[in-house]
Amino acid sequence: MSTTPRAAPVPEPPTWADVQAAADLLDGVAHRTPVVTSRRLDELAGCQVFLKAEHLQRVGAFKFRGAYTALSRLAGTRREAGVVAYSSGNHAQAVALAARELGIPATIVMPHDAPAAKVAATQGYGAAVVRYDRYREDREEIGRRIAQESGATVVPPYDHPDVIAGQGTAVKELLEEVPDLDAVVTPLGGGGLLAGSLLSVAALAPEAEVWGVEPEAGDDARRSIAAGQIVRIETPRTIADGAQTLALGELTFPIIRDRVTGVVTASDDQLVGAMRVMATTLKQVVEPTGVLGLAAVLAGAVPCTPGGRVGVVLSGGNVDLERFATLVARQEGFA
Repeated sequence: MSTTPRAAPVPEPPTWADVQAAADLLDGVAHRTPVVTSRRLDELAGCQVFLKAEHLQRVGAFKFRGAYTALSRLAGTRREAGVVAYSSGNHAQAVALAARELGIPATIVMPHDAPAAKVAATQGYGAAVVRYDRYREDREEIGRRIAQESGATVVPPYDHPDVIAGQGTAVKELLEEVPDLDAVVTPLGGGGLLAGSLLSVAALAPEAEVWGVEPEAGDDARRSIAAGQIVRIETPRTIADGAQTLALGELTFPIIRDRVTGVVTASDDQLVGAMRVMATTLKQVVEPTGVLGLAAVLAGAVPCTPGGRVGVVLSGGNVDLERFATLVARQEGFA
């Protein structure tokens, strides 16, 4: 006779103290990425913009912060049994590198259409990769099955207290360097970065607004806030592959619901425009998901008035160069 396993209890949500502890763990391990400015960008946006360059983080994305924080907490037999994660790329690479650094075996579940550069990097860090069809299969179910068979610990990409705390260190650093921001804007997929950022803003700049930006084709967070409960959607068709999430997490949703100023969206064309601005004006390669926040600022979806000071997290720079060249060659853009 088979029985349906009971759902694991939702862990306690992270706090500002957890973000501070994560920062201590990451000191000397994660890069303290620069904050970049540009007069031309300020002209385009209509206010002062301060870019937290997480595309220059280890593995090319902020995800390393949360992955290393979570894996470093494992001990004993859990560390020996390894970890399993599911991701379209950046969390995959982050877990793979953190696992290599800590001597932990790692298996990563990645979609067949994940960018080739992200898959190659994940394998290059030593992780085993299991492929799946993101439009027909459930990556979480695959991850759970692997964990049950191997005894590995599942490290989800966003709905984990240590992951959220680790992601919050990016905006902690931003506010330590630029303390008087009027607003902070981050990309939004499953909500780990935004939730962690909200904890940092509440502690260091409580008067500042905080905005999350998700793909126009996948506005589940905006719908969830309007409904007062988590709304699950079909896999969105968008070039922002790092934000093709189906729903916010049990941990990330209440933090975002209770604290965020607002959630807005950016279209794929706006993402391409923001990528062009980064390439032509700041000479930086940033992936589509990475410019979600900047695209919303440039499009006017996030308030950016003369004299205002807005911090924007550029979340990642992992994009196949041929794909990048094809996208930025379009004529649409803000520049």
